[in-house]
Amino acid sequence: MTITMTPIGRVEGGRTAPEDDDWGESRARIVLDPARFDDEALMGLDTFSHAEIVYVFDKVTDDQIVTGARHPRGNKAWPRIGIFAQRGKNRPNRIGVTVCEVVAVNGRVLEVKGLDAIDGTPVLDIKPVMSGFAPRGEVREPAWAREIMEKYW
Repeated sequence: MTITMTPIGRVEGGRTAPEDDDWGESRARIVLDPARFDDEALMGLDTFSHAEIVYVFDKVTDDQIVTGARHPRGNKAWPRIGIFAQRGKNRPNRIGVTVCEVVAVNGRVLEVKGLDAIDGTPVLDIKPVMSGFAPRGEVREPAWAREIMEKYW
């Protein structure tokens, strides 16, 4: 089965290099495709504090894709784990997902803070973050996962 998706827009501004850390203060804009959307598409999103952004790691080439296990970030101090037990960009379908802060909405432009996608990244979807969709119960993660995130945001 093949699934074809058309980006709804692109990331503009923010960072230009896909570095691993310090994304928390990064500010960028998501500009919707004017051929497909008008100003009503983002109407009401400014009443939410956060949005979940679904995007494509379009700079990852076929030879960079990982389907098996590896050490996260190549750090041999951390265990080898499968690609679906980590959030790296070298995923089979190159899909990224980030919850970021909504800073402003202006027509077809969404300004966000903390989006870990670079300038030019194709955006597939935007969803408001609602507390009812947050994880129920305790979120469990291994120590190495907490260590990765120490400098991420």
